[in-house]
Amino acid sequence: MTAFQRHVGNPILRRSPFQVLLETTGRKSGLPRRTPIGGRRVGDEFWFVSEFGEKSQYIRNIQADPSVRVRLRGRWYHGVAHLEPGDDARARLAALPRLNSAAVRVLGTDLLTVRVELSPGSR
Repeated sequence: MTAFQRHVGNPILRRSPFQVLLETTGRKSGLPRRTPIGGRRVGDEFWFVSEFGEKSQYIRNIQADPSVRVRLRGRWYHGVAHLEPGDDARARLAALPRLNSAAVRVLGTDLLTVRVELSPGSR
């Protein structure tokens, strides 16, 4: 399933102007890496749940460098990502968009909540 996501689903979703994207810095390459995600902005924070936890490449990139960018409704915001292993990821999914949350619940094997502190006025 992850190979399908990486090679088919993600390239299609990255092209959609309204898809939320997370941009991390590759921990080995130093290059920007963009991943389609689903989540919700709450004030100056953006919350989402990784379905594969620390096995996800973008989570490993966050561990190496928590500075990220998030594209929301076509605009980029700078932020700092925080892994929240103490958060109840299944309960968090109930507060996030339904379609993505359902997919994460079905496909996810190691759920991990991520909170991104968005920089005020960043774009």
